[in-house]
Amino acid sequence: MHLSTIAVQLYTLRDYCKTEADLEQTLRKVKDIGYQAVQVSGVGPIAPEKIKQLADAAGLRICATHVSFDSLVNDFDNSVQKHKLWNCPYVGIGSIPEEYRTSAEGYATFAKKASEIGKRLKEQDLQFIYHNHQFEYQKFEGRTGMDILREESDPAAFGFELDTYWVHVGGVNPVEAIHQVKGRMGVVHLKDLEIIDHQQVFAEVGEGNLNFKAIIEACRETGVEWFVVEQDVCRRDPFESLAISLRNLRQYL
Repeated sequence: MHLSTIAVQLYTLRDYCKTEADLEQTLRKVKDIGYQAVQVSGVGPIAPEKIKQLADAAGLRICATHVSFDSLVNDFDNSVQKHKLWNCPYVGIGSIPEEYRTSAEGYATFAKKASEIGKRLKEQDLQFIYHNHQFEYQKFEGRTGMDILREESDPAAFGFELDTYWVHVGGVNPVEAIHQVKGRMGVVHLKDLEIIDHQQVFAEVGEGNLNFKAIIEACRETGVEWFVVEQDVCRRDPFESLAISLRNLRQYL
């Protein structure tokens, strides 16, 4: 991990990315904090060309995205064009569509369909990546949904973007989960978990209970390229939260 490979997931700042003017100010703040890249997600209806222009003006790379699976299925060419415009190699989806979540067959079907999309993306020098939540760790006939996704998908076409918080909530050690997808994960989501008043809450990286020293080391050992900071809900100004996370991550550079 290097400073240049630590990015911000813009979903964290979604309330500040609704308009072109908002996004311009937000990207400059992200750069001022010290980040050098972003993942595009949760942004308002802004033209891809404008997003590229604003990111370039702020001096930020676009390293990955979250898009809908429907857009990849039904608007594949435009999806490819957008990612190439952004020089963005990682095409991510935020979760498995609901219709596939309720059975082993559903997960297996999705794994195969997503692998076919991934193969087409691979032909365009792009990589499909899948971001998890906790529900993928429900078991079906002795295997979790995540087991099925990993085992029933094409390793060359179906990549992962593990979220350390949700892996932990799903009952799996993030370090173990990272090693399970060795060679298949170029992007990881760094997110911490804290217990307050007997409840689990999102926390800035390094402020909660996850072992980030071990997590970062596992990512290094397995070839992770991008380390993306995300916090779904912040209990302070989200820009301050992102600054705290970056400050804490600097010790692992």
